[in-house]
Amino acid sequence: MMEYSLLTDIMKVLWRRGCYRFDVLHSFTDSSGYDVVLEADGKMRHVQLKSSYEGSKTATQKINISLAEKPNGCVVWFFFDEETLEFTNILWFGSSYGGGIPALGDRVAKHSKANAQGVKKERKAMRVLAKGKFEKLTDIQELVDRLF
Repeated sequence: MMEYSLLTDIMKVLWRRGCYRFDVLHSFTDSSGYDVVLEADGKMRHVQLKSSYEGSKTATQKINISLAEKPNGCVVWFFFDEETLEFTNILWFGSSYGGGIPALGDRVAKHSKANAQGVKKERKAMRVLAKGKFEKLTDIQELVDRLF
């Protein structure tokens, strides 16, 4: 539901700016590193969406390295109020359009559940990205500026 709310807000900003050609394509699997492909006026972005409720202790996100293969890959991490479901913060990890995604680093993610021997195996295709690597945006309008 929060994904649809975010996409609606993005489309509202684009509409007010006179951009009436906007598409959203959803990925059925997470193997390519993105959740949605957004296209506005011929500019396309592969976007990994992450969400957390405001006040959560989440300090990192796991990002699939396949996202780096996309020419305009980025990660949008949004926070929302649990009561009102309003967005409270938006974090951005990406480059300007056409710049590719910044390096994801070398910290390999591990499975959240241990195997029968109690070992959490590495997920070689996933990297751990700290919250501090993200840039805080002021609002949805700034997010649209970054995307397109």
